[in-house]
Amino acid sequence: MAQEYSFDISAQVDLQAIDDVINNALKEIKNRFDFKNVKAEIIFNRGEKIVTYEAPSDFQVKQIKDIVLSKMAKRGVSGKALQEKKTENSSGGGVRIIYEVVQGIEKEMAKQIAKDIKESGIKVKTAIQNEQIRVSGPDKDDLQKTINLVKEKDYPLPLQFVNYR
Repeated sequence: MAQEYSFDISAQVDLQAIDDVINNALKEIKNRFDFKNVKAEIIFNRGEKIVTYEAPSDFQVKQIKDIVLSKMAKRGVSGKALQEKKTENSSGGGVRIIYEVVQGIEKEMAKQIAKDIKESGIKVKTAIQNEQIRVSGPDKDDLQKTINLVKEKDYPLPLQFVNYR
């Protein structure tokens, strides 16, 4: 009997890493000259997995976004880990952007990834399991080709390849 090899494609983000990124970004905001005497906030609701940037102007909110993205890159956290949900005006004339922390692959995106793998012609099987995708096949080289294919497609999720068997 031939041995079957497999791995899982998932999109899990370490919430502690996000917490650390936000704390480092808040420290930088406190020390930056362009944020002196400005009420700029980053709020992380760990339970709901929501990150909120709030500042008096659109420009300053974009500066906060850039700071957070640079801190995420330094920590090795993908910028795709935060997906923008909505932009709104806050009380007092400020701007608020709400982001959701990505945890798992949504059903529609999982179907799209599985479809792309099947259409590639690589001899592997895919199975959607909860919020991840199991890819299995008899040849390790085919699994490597699948990983490269998924990386090249550049999906809007922080995908990881885990549980190699």
